[in-house]
Amino acid sequence: MGSWELDSWVWQGNALASYYEAGEYFSVHLHRDAAGAPVHWYVNFEQPFQRTSVGIDTFDLFVDLVVASDLSSYSWKDEDEYAHARRLGLVNQELHRRVGRARERALELLRSRSGPFAGNWPTWTISPSWELPALPLGTDCAAGAIAA
Repeated sequence: MGSWELDSWVWQGNALASYYEAGEYFSVHLHRDAAGAPVHWYVNFEQPFQRTSVGIDTFDLFVDLVVASDLSSYSWKDEDEYAHARRLGLVNQELHRRVGRARERALELLRSRSGPFAGNWPTWTISPSWELPALPLGTDCAAGAIAA
């Protein structure tokens, strides 16, 4: 594998609302344009998140699902990368089964308009009165390390 280096970066151009559920092998993200209109949904298949002192940690599982903003259609993304990860052994048979179940679960939620695809969550926005979050003191993004 390679090495990773963290760096300070500010998300720009659109708004992103993310939905994580404990134990799930995917997260759901709603991308909005600068005016707040939905652009598309993105289902990222990944290891279940783990809480850390600065947020959450997870590991991408290569395959993704892109869903139309009105939930009317979807397409799979990066299946070639997923197949390559399988060949390399990054996704073993047990993890492959878990990803398969996660795919079915995500499609079930989409088709039934439940979970993150239901109710008021897709229209939720952050309160303008909330302050932007900042990483805790001692977090060194340039060095890719968290001071203990």
